[in-house]
Amino acid sequence: MKAAKIGNCPYFSVVFRAEMGIMPNYIWERCQGDMRITVLDENSGGFAAHLLRDGDAKSILVLVKFKIRANLRFLSHAEVLKVFQRACVRTGIKMQYSQGFNPRPKLSLPLPRSVGVETDDDLLCLRIDRGTSAQAHKSISDLCTSMKTKLSEQLPENFELVSVEMTKAKSAPQPRAATYVLDVRQEYVNEKLKARIERVLASESLNVQRRIHGKDSRLKAEDRRQRTVDVRGFLESIELDERGIVVECKISSAGSIRVEEILKLLELDVENLAAPVRRTNVQWRSN
Repeated sequence: MKAAKIGNCPYFSVVFRAEMGIMPNYIWERCQGDMRITVLDENSGGFAAHLLRDGDAKSILVLVKFKIRANLRFLSHAEVLKVFQRACVRTGIKMQYSQGFNPRPKLSLPLPRSVGVETDDDLLCLRIDRGTSAQAHKSISDLCTSMKTKLSEQLPENFELVSVEMTKAKSAPQPRAATYVLDVRQEYVNEKLKARIERVLASESLNVQRRIHGKDSRLKAEDRRQRTVDVRGFLESIELDERGIVVECKISSAGSIRVEEILKLLELDVENLAAPVRRTNVQWRSN
């Protein structure tokens, strides 16, 4: 049995043992403390090493993809975070917390959806302690599967987990595009609607009025500022198919187009839709 340092990191060593006819086992062992992870394949072993060899990193970034359906679409951004926070506490997942007099769990939604919109591809970024349940799992994949199972048991109906992954990235991915589906009632799918879609796509600019809320939420509506925003650059495409109107939107540091703005540009109301607006796909940019 041989032991060797991992690079210049003073906190971890690697113990290697080769068994005849069996894939080598890698055991990443912290020299100070009792944290240990055993990995049974080389690919996961390399990934575990990357996560654990960084002496400065005190947490692991976990990406949780999920769906929201039915009445849960009316949950706000803050309420969705609260649902996940409580689920993590009940399952014993050791979340990382901010510092200070009022510590908060390190949870975030890189692309919060509008209230009332269903989603097939939402993303939660969660930071957990580096040693969370490490000794009870043989691999990173096993740990992610266990987290997904336990969290799913604590989430309400119509709140479905799609996947749980750990990443080497130091910061959360950023959205770069999203797809929305507007299921329009058949009586409103006509030549006038097609003409409005063509007119929007042919426009060089699409100016909309956005209300900017002041810091004081008690301000009256007339006291809140408005500004004009050209959203044409955020519209990639608008197509009409068997699903309804499919809108591809660009997302950048400057923002994106909002669902209510899309409906307004197409001269549609919620009453014209046969089902809730649904965000079906989000493309992410890794940092």
